[in-house]
Parts: sequence; structure tokens; C-alpha cells
Amino acid sequence: MFIAYCCVLIAACLPYLWTVIAKSSVPGYNNKDPRGWIARQDSYRVRNAYNAHLNAFEAFPAFAAAVLMTQFAQVTPQHVAWLALAFIGFRVLHGIFYITAVPLLRSLCWLGGFACVVALMVLAAAKVGG
Repeated sequence: MFIAYCCVLIAACLPYLWTVIAKSSVPGYNNKDPRGWIARQDSYRVRNAYNAHLNAFEAFPAFAAAVLMTQFAQVTPQHVAWLALAFIGFRVLHGIFYITAVPLLRSLCWLGGFACVVALMVLAAAKVGG
């Protein structure tokens, strides 16, 4: 489960990576009013990086819960590791495609990450129920 737990840590840190990118994309960031500053930006990269940040926060709880579910259900750690690594790959690509404004690939990566979470939960449910 070490790899899966490392993936949970990475997933927890991803929102902050996208925030750093958003805030460093243009000069003049003001920490006195960060949300107001984001709202006033004309740069699509700033807005998209911020939106990737928000989406990463939204995706994290389900992923973390899914990993914990598999641990409690004693799912084979190798299966969990592969799905957790795939989730991280999809989420990193999701953020990159969000920032670079490639909506189709962004949506496909979002779907891939969601599918990983569902697969982890199904594995846990199957192990407990069967």
C-alpha cells in the first residue's frame, strides 16, 4: 500500500502545484486579496490553473476514500497501486490540459481519473461482498 499512500500524498499536493502556477503566471500577484486577484486576471492560463486547482481539490476526497476502502477490504496492493498511479497520471495530465486549454483531452483525463476511483471502489466492494 506504500505506492497507493504516496499517490494519496501526491493527489493532496496537486491543488497547490496548480495554485503556484496560477499565481506565478503573471507578475503582480497580491496575497492580500488572492481570490479577487484571480477574478481580475485576463490571462486564460491564470484562470485555467486556478480552475485546475479547484478541480484537484474536488477529486481528492473520493480518491483518498477509495484507497482507504481498498485497504480496509484487503484488496491486492498491486491492483491498488496500478490504479492509484493511473489516477495520478490522469490528474497531472488533466491539470496540464486545463492550463494549456485543451478541453477534449482535459475531459478525457478527468474521465480516466474518475474511472480509476470507481474501479478502486468496485474492487473494495467486490472483495467485501464476495
